[in-house]
Amino acid sequence: MGVGGKHVSITNSPAPPRVHQGEVKFSDVPINSDVEFHYILSFAIDYSKATTTPPIPSNGKFEKFWDTENLSSTAVSAIKKEYSNVKVAVSLGGATIGNGKYKVYFKATSVDSWVSNAVSSLTNIIKDYNIDGIDIDYENFSDEDDTDTFTECIGRLITTLKRNGVISFSSIAPFDDAPVQRMYKALWSKYSSVINYVNFQFYGYDADTTVEQYVKYYDEQVANNYPRGRVLASFMTENTDEAGVISADTGFSACQELKKENKLYGIFIWSADASLSQGFTYEIQSQALLASSSSPSLLVA
Repeated sequence: MGVGGKHVSITNSPAPPRVHQGEVKFSDVPINSDVEFHYILSFAIDYSKATTTPPIPSNGKFEKFWDTENLSSTAVSAIKKEYSNVKVAVSLGGATIGNGKYKVYFKATSVDSWVSNAVSSLTNIIKDYNIDGIDIDYENFSDEDDTDTFTECIGRLITTLKRNGVISFSSIAPFDDAPVQRMYKALWSKYSSVINYVNFQFYGYDADTTVEQYVKYYDEQVANNYPRGRVLASFMTENTDEAGVISADTGFSACQELKKENKLYGIFIWSADASLSQGFTYEIQSQALLASSSSPSLLVA
């Protein structure tokens, strides 16, 4: 896989265990004008925001669960006006809700009703916030064997939003978990033509993963699971020691190695909230790495 276009995406964090109360703003993040830079808002979730315990799935009726005070529609328009290379996406689903107390499950009453509700609710959110794309990040499934429903709901959603001119790009965010891979591989098999990026969560591998092993994992995803896909490298800037996963240093070193091998299409970094206290060191380094390529791309999360 050759190097693609210059691309950056950065997301804020959602509720714990993947949250930080850094109150990050778009303007906090340094942006290199020589890369394509994407922010990803986390998350829009099809669960009711009513005070029910536990929260209730709403069959495709999405609500905003990100920090809408700091990451407002006005702020979206302002950062896109200031930087012509910036786009904004919204991530759908995520791992948890209710301050990390409850898992978010993909759950559809029927394909037709879920798609209808999702298209309607997301169109309103996307237009209100001047958003350019969506990222699919469901990580839990009420029926781990029903790949058809997930495939059709997500595939039709992306197809419809693109056909209607509501979004210009889409991405998916799988990771190395058997039920998750089963769902996303089925989706990719049928609807890869409407999916622009694969934001694979390589940072989920064990902390003792070496750069050589990371590159091997990357090659496996490209060759076996998401062929012909624009698979982005990734790492996280959260406390990886506590999480027991790959460090940011190892992840960035792997990105450097992938670039040497002409395989680095882009980089996905989780998360802007965690990076705020670090002065966005890795975001700056990653953009410089990509900008020095013939046509690189960065996705920051």
